[in-house]
Amino acid sequence: MKLSLSQYPSAIAQAAQSVNDIEHQIAEVRQHLARLEGNADRIAAFETNLKNDAQRRARRFEVLQVNPEYERACDALNRLNTEKAHAAARLEHLRNEFSVAKLETQLAIAQQLVGLETRELVGL
Repeated sequence: MKLSLSQYPSAIAQAAQSVNDIEHQIAEVRQHLARLEGNADRIAAFETNLKNDAQRRARRFEVLQVNPEYERACDALNRLNTEKAHAAARLEHLRNEFSVAKLETQLAIAQQLVGLETRELVGL
């Protein structure tokens, strides 16, 4: 559906707002993941039977892998990143359509002016 020239600014603003909303949701999911990872770090740090950093990292990984909330958050982050890419593409598409519509309007105006000048020169 092609928009009229006057409809593009609001459509572009809405598309930009969609990108911003998705970025906000991504930030929230990242913050949630950081809390889950911090909790896994805490659990691994206080287990006295772990002898070195490699064992603590492995324990952290185990804690995160058995946490279904962590998996859901990772899935949500992947989904949101995909949504953001689609929203950004939509925004760019609208911006490009707007540029083309402006150029087409300018061309139509220029052709009308040339037509008027030609008729004046011919005496019509």
